[in-house]
Amino acid sequence: MDRVLELVAQGGLTAAEAGPILDALARRDRDAGPGTSRGSSSGGGSKASSDGSPARAIRIEVRESGRQVVNLRVPLALGRGALDRIPGLSESLTDRVREAIASGIKGSIVDVDEDGGGVRIILE
Repeated sequence: MDRVLELVAQGGLTAAEAGPILDALARRDRDAGPGTSRGSSSGGGSKASSDGSPARAIRIEVRESGRQVVNLRVPLALGRGALDRIPGLSESLTDRVREAIASGIKGSIVDVDEDGGGVRIILE
């Protein structure tokens, strides 16, 4: 999983290309049984949301001084694998996002707004 994320960071793969690869790796680890999981995963993939469809992507929006500086949408598998690598994201917020993914929740998961800046994480 780490190698796939490195390839995305280096431009060797796009987020869209990495998504199915990460999904397959997560399925392989999950199917291997408890205690044999490699890497970080939410522990089971996304379940159906209230409208019956699973979340497929994670959107991260960052605002500074009232203007949007980041508006990133990546496949859920890529976002799930990268949660531990986001600087400034506390362990409690990371856990909240992982729980939302496991529960099949869609919509805004984290919304921090301070003095015209902030972070918003949305499951779509």
